Amino acid sequence: MGGTPLQQPPFTVGKPVRCAILISGSGSGMEAMIRHQQSNPGCGHETVFVIADRPDAKGLERASALGIESRCVPLPPGHEDPNNRRLAHEKTIDEHLRAAKVDLVLLSGYMRLLTPYLVVQWAPNLLNIHPSLLPAFPGAHAHRDALASGVNVSGCTVHMVDEGMDTGAILAQRRVPVFPDDTESSLAARVRIEEHLLYPQVVDALILQNEHWAN
Repeated sequence: MGGTPLQQPPFTVGKPVRCAILISGSGSGMEAMIRHQQSNPGCGHETVFVIADRPDAKGLERASALGIESRCVPLPPGHEDPNNRRLAHEKTIDEHLRAAKVDLVLLSGYMRLLTPYLVVQWAPNLLNIHPSLLPAFPGAHAHRDALASGVNVSGCTVHMVDEGMDTGAILAQRRVPVFPDDTESSLAARVRIEEHLLYPQVVDALILQNEHWAN
């Protein structure tokens, strides 16, 4: 685990850290995180808000079924400068996060590269989980790239989010074997099991560290 304390807003001992999870698809990792929180109320963090950038994201239904407020915040329509659209999108997301009084933002299968705007607003309270052993195979096609490279080990990484593509400080990793007959789907399924274990553990440890700092 890294040594960077939660900084925005100030950490409060005895009060659960309020998390938002950003997703783009099925939300299986989001569901694993929420179920961990709901079955371990002493873990020190809770998810209070889920945002998806796609209206067809199945994770929105999963979040609602778990009793968590969820909202789709799509990229705004229009043909103006793409950078302006991305900035407008992230300003809207930021407004929702602040309205929900979020402390910590977790990316979980969120398929958009953040602009410096949102990173500056929330780092270091901004984490991501990526399905490879970073710095190997960053980007959207980690499993395809791992198989193409011929490696015999892959895994997942929880890292701080910075302005690069999966380049933030690494907090923790878990490894899985890569078999000769693996497909992208079979490798993804094996890695996903570890993702669902690792991400909650990392957040637990981060919260525990901050309890010590706060005391």
